Amino acid sequence: MPNQQKKIIFCMAGVLSFLCALGVVTAVGTPLWIKATILCKTGALLVNASGEELNKFMGEMQYGLFHGEGIRQCGLGARPFRFSFFPDLLQAIPVSIHVNIILFSMILVVLTMVGTAFFMYNAFGKPFETLHGPLGLYLVSFVSGSCGCLVMILFASEVKIHHLSEKIANFKEGTYAYKTQNENYTTSFWVVFICFFVHFLNGLLIRLAGFQFPFAKSKDTETTNVAADLMY
Repeated sequence: MPNQQKKIIFCMAGVLSFLCALGVVTAVGTPLWIKATILCKTGALLVNASGEELNKFMGEMQYGLFHGEGIRQCGLGARPFRFSFFPDLLQAIPVSIHVNIILFSMILVVLTMVGTAFFMYNAFGKPFETLHGPLGLYLVSFVSGSCGCLVMILFASEVKIHHLSEKIANFKEGTYAYKTQNENYTTSFWVVFICFFVHFLNGLLIRLAGFQFPFAKSKDTETTNVAADLMY
């Protein structure tokens, strides 16, 4: 492939990586990971509510990795509330999982920026070491994509398996018990998913630029190695 086309491909991959890094940084700081609907189970059972009456006992919340807000309803009007994970909810949430989500998100940002630098270096510089060349690009793309995948898996397990929304809604609520009715992943979560997909796409762009996948030897390389062995 001509050098000009390779530069264009590497520039595209670098720009995509840079946009992903900005997107993940923004996603980590915003409370737009989950939007949940919560039912005041205690109030609904007391009045035996059903049908449209349940709407008076339905609240909602949305939250991210650091803070969130919501509205509780138990038939006596809306009660807005705000919360932060640190330090308010440390006793209610699985702290190790939550900290790992934040940690892998930060690693994802750093590696994505490193990938951006590598792509631009390969587009405009003159790579002279293996790590600066195709192997480095494949390695950074693979590790970054793996971090993005881990962030999504850990967050989904925290929400679904550990019932994070219910724990938040019931935190320091001695009178009423709340139950999660519906949960939807929102903007920030899907930004991380797009970032994961972009890193996979970058791997295909590297292959499109004419570089073999790691550990895949071409026939020309094998022929050269055989010839070199015969010379000695």
